[in-house]
Amino acid sequence: MSGAAPRLKEAVHTAVERRAEEIAALSDELMRRPEPGYAEHATAERFAAWLAEAGLRPRTGLARTGVKALLHGGAGPRVALVGELDALTLPEHPLADPATGAAHACGHHAQIAAIAGAAVGLGEVMAELDGSVALIAAPAEEPGDVDAMLDAGDAPAERPDRVEFPVGKAELLRQGAFDDVDMALLAHTGRGGGPRFSVGDTLNGSCVVRARFTGRSAHAGSSPWLGVNALKAATVAAHALDARRETFPDGDDVRLNYRITGDAGALGSVPSAAALRTMVRARSVDGLGRAAEAVARAARAGALALGARVEIDTLLAYLPLDSAPELDDVVARNAHPLIGADTIARGRHLGACTDMGDLAHVMPVSHPYSGGAEGDHHSTGYRVVDHRAAAVEPALYLAGAVVDLLGDGAREARRVLRASPPPLSIPQYLALRRGMNRREIREET
Repeated sequence: MSGAAPRLKEAVHTAVERRAEEIAALSDELMRRPEPGYAEHATAERFAAWLAEAGLRPRTGLARTGVKALLHGGAGPRVALVGELDALTLPEHPLADPATGAAHACGHHAQIAAIAGAAVGLGEVMAELDGSVALIAAPAEEPGDVDAMLDAGDAPAERPDRVEFPVGKAELLRQGAFDDVDMALLAHTGRGGGPRFSVGDTLNGSCVVRARFTGRSAHAGSSPWLGVNALKAATVAAHALDARRETFPDGDDVRLNYRITGDAGALGSVPSAAALRTMVRARSVDGLGRAAEAVARAARAGALALGARVEIDTLLAYLPLDSAPELDDVVARNAHPLIGADTIARGRHLGACTDMGDLAHVMPVSHPYSGGAEGDHHSTGYRVVDHRAAAVEPALYLAGAVVDLLGDGAREARRVLRASPPPLSIPQYLALRRGMNRREIREET
């Protein structure tokens, strides 16, 4: 860390604190205006307006709603500060939008406010840093309407608004928005009752396996033997899947959750259509592939047992997250003075997922968790109650980390890049992602 870093950080912190109430108010404002993935138009417009007021020239409309602006310093690496625009669909949440069912039950609004705040601070010192900063608001961290994405292959490829991937950072990678970025930081609010700050946590990857069963309707009272019960085929598949749970290796950290839906036919008829949709989570790409195949095998078994037709679609949602330890060190070093070293956790494994895992496959990333929320993620009780902890403090420590990374000839950033070479190039990553998607049809009638 250069001798100038304390002075530069003091200037950054002073600028952020000067507008701390506005940053916290932005977080609260966005929390009350949730929007679903790939449709976050008002949120993106608000973030772009903040950046424009700071004298920046944001690009908008990336992957439909994404926003990107640059803070220029001297020649050197480029660090991305990333926030997520979307809310998730949870219509029973008390702050849900009544029209869309979207609710900020994961705290993404605080990320946008934190990046807006960091931009204010870094704007004071960029002339003395050896590198640049990309401020990126990404759409659709939550997968959203998976059925629509699974069926999107039927849409005309030339449609200008068509997206290929269910999560936004993957789509931004495909469209080249990260081509000029060397490393990325994102601070996510933690769960209520969790650590005040956490860094270096690993997260699962996930995919969705949708099995659609087609049978044959018949009179359920007088001639059920003439029918093929698709709903029972899905139920048999679900029982087979449950029987597999204890057989997954401990190191794979597999999590399965599924839903069964049947057709809307008459109660007196044999159900002729049903679907089993499963979210598959695992700690590694190989483990994810093994677990997804187990789900597909269970679906085949259900179809075979009842003599039904089954169409099985697999769609990759997220790749697993492993952050860069050297980059985590820089972030933690800047969080210590704000939060206190005794309240910091490190290196947990979490069964949740994030598309920061996708970025981690092509560049070093850090994905710390902040405080400020109560309740459990993705639940009706989740809500940011302390916007300073959720948005202002991350603005301070993320901006401080940028000063450390890009000061003194960007020595720290270059050290991180040497120590944490990415596992894949972007073309290799895109090939991996596309290669994990597949469709299979079995006719058992």
